This record gives sequence, structure tokens and C-alpha cells, in this order.
Amino acid sequence: MGRVAELAGVSVRTLHHYDEISLVRPSARTAAGYRAYSVSDVERLREVLAYRRLGFGLREVAALVGDPSTDAVAHLRRLRGLLLERRDRADAMVAAIDRELQVRAKGLTVTPEEQLDVLGARLYDAIGGAYPATRRTDPRIAARIWDALGDAQTVLNVGAGTGSYEPADRDVTAVEPSAVMRKQRPAGSAPCVAAAAESLPFEDRSFDVAMAVSTVHHWGNPTAGLREMKRVAHRVVVLTFDTDEHGWQDRFWLTRDYLTEFAAVLAEFPSLAGMTDAIGARAEPVPVPWDCADGLFEAYWRRPTAYLEDQVRRAMSVWTRVGPESEQRAVRNLRDDLDSGRWAERNSDLADLEAADLGLRLLIA
Repeated sequence: MGRVAELAGVSVRTLHHYDEISLVRPSARTAAGYRAYSVSDVERLREVLAYRRLGFGLREVAALVGDPSTDAVAHLRRLRGLLLERRDRADAMVAAIDRELQVRAKGLTVTPEEQLDVLGARLYDAIGGAYPATRRTDPRIAARIWDALGDAQTVLNVGAGTGSYEPADRDVTAVEPSAVMRKQRPAGSAPCVAAAAESLPFEDRSFDVAMAVSTVHHWGNPTAGLREMKRVAHRVVVLTFDTDEHGWQDRFWLTRDYLTEFAAVLAEFPSLAGMTDAIGARAEPVPVPWDCADGLFEAYWRRPTAYLEDQVRRAMSVWTRVGPESEQRAVRNLRDDLDSGRWAERNSDLADLEAADLGLRLLIA
């Protein structure tokens, strides 16, 4: 089981859970009596994990893989079709964004109706579960979060967005105030409640653990939201950002050299000490891998050319907060430094780093 978990990129706990609910049961035994997976078991596991990563719930997956009329080839064809559909819908969203950018570049006014048609509810209805390709679960960050969840079975995901980092092997309830984000949650995602972190509509201690990932900085009152999480759950796990360290903005070359306005964006953000005190948490650093799959603001610290791409920046709230003039200046200066070699010379110490501490912190209470 451990070897299969390693090959599949999931935890042994996940495989145990699949066994317990009869989703994927290892049918073989080793000479020592340990459970082992046959070829057909591995094939079924592959199908289960593929559907899960497309956002299907466990009940839906069980129905899909349990369909006696569908063989392995049929599953592969269905999976291929789902992936192509998701790609096409994401491409449609990118094209719509490009059209609006062209309109704005000409100095023309975009009406509220056009905004909704291009970027709002109607487009999100059309693209369904599609989500910007740059924002997805990074398995290494996920491993840290899911490890902190421990043996929790009921999980509340606060500020859940489209569902990144929601554990597939737990009973998850999501909370997301944004209708646009809720509409982007893939089919089969955990049930999602329209509510704000500061006023969670649940009884005290309703969940084993409440989690929040890269969302606290969007809340109107982060401290109140954290205390609400503490109220409704026995434990709390939060991925957030540390601004306590003197000169914290210099940790990352982008905020140090090109976007000094970033400090003002977080001027009202609670201190790390204040957040940990609010819920009685400890803080652990979460290094950002050099090839981070989740396109968060710090993700491309060793891949600077990514920040020149508009579609990458659009998935980061920071750029909207600093405004178009600051964004355009930062991009222009970065492009110049990349072309001249100044960026490489100034940041030569990053070339061999596998991960960097850029201020991400995991609060565990």
C-alpha cells in the first residue's frame, strides 16, 4: 500500500479511506499477509484519482467506476473528453479577457452589461468548472496543510474559492462569499455555503477542523474571521503571510525591486503575532518550491519571465490592488532587467535553490 501511495502521489490515509468505503479495495496479499494491489486494482485506482482530480465527489466517482458497462478504454475516453472540455472553457475565458483588454486599450468604455458578459456571471456559467490554469493545488504545499489537518474527518474550508487544497478524503464543507468564485467550483466539489468568515452560520464546535488557504488577506476583519473559525471547529489550520519581520518586503525580489507598493497593500493586515494570539496558534514557515504549481504571488520567484505574462498576473489579487500604473511600471522595469541581464546578476543566489522562504506561514491551533 505504501508503494502504491507513493506512485500515485496520495497518502496512505487516502488509500485506507478508499478501502474502508469499498471504493478501491486491494484484492491481493503479500506472503507476509499485507494488503497488496493487483493490476486491476491499480487500474481502478487510476480511474478514481483521475475523476477526483477533475472535481467529482466520492459518490459520483463510485458510480462512474462501478458502471459495469464502462471498461478502461471507455473511462480513458471519457476522461480525455472532460479534460478537453475544461481546456476549451479556460481558453474561452482567456479569449474573453483578451477582447476586453483590447477594448480598454483603445480607451473605450466597457459597460456593466459588457463586463458581465465578458468576465462575469454569464461567462462563468459557460466555463463551468474551468479555473485559471495558473491557480491549482501544489502537492507539496497541500501535503503540509493536509498533514496539519491530522485525523480530522469533518473539515470546514473558509474562503474556499474554487476548492484548491480541499482534501479529497475528508467530509468537507466550503464557505465562499463570492458568487463568481462559487460558480467556478468544479462539479462534484464539496457543498459550498454563501457566507463570510466573520459570521459563520454554524454552531460551536461543528467541525473537527476549520482551514483557510491564502484568503485571510481578503477578509474585512481577519482577526474576527479567525476567531469565528476557532469557535466553530476544534482545531484551526490557516495558510497566511508574515509581515512581522523587519524589512519583510525585501525577502522577495519582486516587492523589493519592482513593486514597493506591495507594502502599502498589506499595511492594515494583522501582524502574525496578533493572528497567532487570536486563536492560540503556532506558526510554521512554508517554503515556496521553485516550480510551484499554484500560481500565487510568490510562485515564480525563480521563473521571473512568468510575471511578464498578463494571464499569470491576472490570477494574483496584488496587481489589482496596486493599480494599473504600478503594474505596468513594474512589468516594464522587470522586462528591461531581464533583457539586460541585471536581474540574473542581482539574483544569482537563487539559481540553485529548490525552495525559498518568502513569508508564507501555516498557523496551527
